[in-house]
Amino acid sequence: MSDTIIAPEMSIEAATEIPEPQPFVHLHCHSHYSLLDGAGDIGKLVNRAVDHGMNALALTDHGNLHGALEFYRKAKDAGINPIIGYEAYIAPGSRFDKGGASSSKAASYHLTLLAQNRTGFKNLIKLASAASLEGFYFKPRIDKEILEKYNEGIVCLSGCVSSEFSRAILKGIQTKEHEEEAKKVAGWFHKVFGDRYFIEIMNNDVDIQRTQLEGAVDIANKMGLPLVATSDCHYVNQEDAEAQDIMLCINTGRFRTDNTRMKMENDQFFLRSPQQMYEKFPGLEDAVGRSQQIADTVDIQLEFNQYFFPSFPCPDELTPLDYLRKLCEQGLMERYEGDDERIIDGNLSDEVMARLDRELDVIEKLGYPTYFLIVWDFVNHARDIGISATARGSGVGAIVCYALYMSHVCPLRYDLLFERFLDESRTEPPDIDIDFEKERRIEVIDYVKERYGSEMVCQIGTF
Repeated sequence: MSDTIIAPEMSIEAATEIPEPQPFVHLHCHSHYSLLDGAGDIGKLVNRAVDHGMNALALTDHGNLHGALEFYRKAKDAGINPIIGYEAYIAPGSRFDKGGASSSKAASYHLTLLAQNRTGFKNLIKLASAASLEGFYFKPRIDKEILEKYNEGIVCLSGCVSSEFSRAILKGIQTKEHEEEAKKVAGWFHKVFGDRYFIEIMNNDVDIQRTQLEGAVDIANKMGLPLVATSDCHYVNQEDAEAQDIMLCINTGRFRTDNTRMKMENDQFFLRSPQQMYEKFPGLEDAVGRSQQIADTVDIQLEFNQYFFPSFPCPDELTPLDYLRKLCEQGLMERYEGDDERIIDGNLSDEVMARLDRELDVIEKLGYPTYFLIVWDFVNHARDIGISATARGSGVGAIVCYALYMSHVCPLRYDLLFERFLDESRTEPPDIDIDFEKERRIEVIDYVKERYGSEMVCQIGTF
């Protein structure tokens, strides 16, 4: 009798085994917040990364963090890890030195910075703010002094072909002198960032990148520094190249027919798939995969449900709510003076008091008495020194705003809804839009800074 051999059962999964996705994360990516340079919508960039099977994505816009919070929210909603960064402009010397350069290229280098955690994100904010407030010269610039001061929690990549490291290489790939210069640059950054510093290489089918890549790999090997492969992404899909080119023309004020204008050399600056990235870096697979290793060290947790208002010094030991009520009642007595329907026997009518009580009750529940006192304070100051001011928008529907002379339209007379302005079911703070006369609005801003501290005051831009 022959032996009976029973073959083990083979699962369908084993028979049709699907290969694991190759690890790669884009760590150098521009959105349309790289103004008139990037053409990538943040939502589309995030969705494309998801389509490619990536579990993270970085945003590194030129010189700013304008898209950081939009990107953070959309990446979280899509289930991928948001890596907030920016491509900084670095001054050759001090950021305070502003002269002698004929172009932005001569005035600054590029550098890729990524926040690893909340501390790193805060430091990026400090750097980006200082770049615009202190270092602006052609572009918003930081310098090595402030970068060293605020490096904690930040990953540093050596940058694209416009970085200090890359330019040293490109000055002469075979020249010993320039190799030593590149080593010196890399050595300084490695000293500051330690194991958070990586030599960045790119391949968007551009000759200058290939030249830089060759020199960067050589120096990284000699110095024992890790390589990381990135793709200088400026738009989502390859077919978006034309739209991005038109944006560059708008940016530079040139026609597309002008062969001497600044432009991308090809249509290869799109959000590549991991497979496409590995194909672009044969023999350097470790550098491609290292992007995933860096992404795995990033954990940024931001909170959006807390507000921190300056304190307001109330007189006579009154609480903010009590003082707000006192101001409102005084204001309404002035507003309705001579109005027999609103003031009866020397007191505010039941209708007026019912409306005031209801609004103050909502303001107290949502925690905004101090907020209203602060706005009243600078509006009142403007009135004292003869600066015209008025609220507009939904704030006109609040009798509290009318009582405090923020607005000048009676919501009772015109049956305006307070709920359009402030509602218990909404979590965002009230938005009291105050218009001051243009020629003197700076006086109000200066007052607020002096009264509450300049660190508590900022001006914002909207897109």
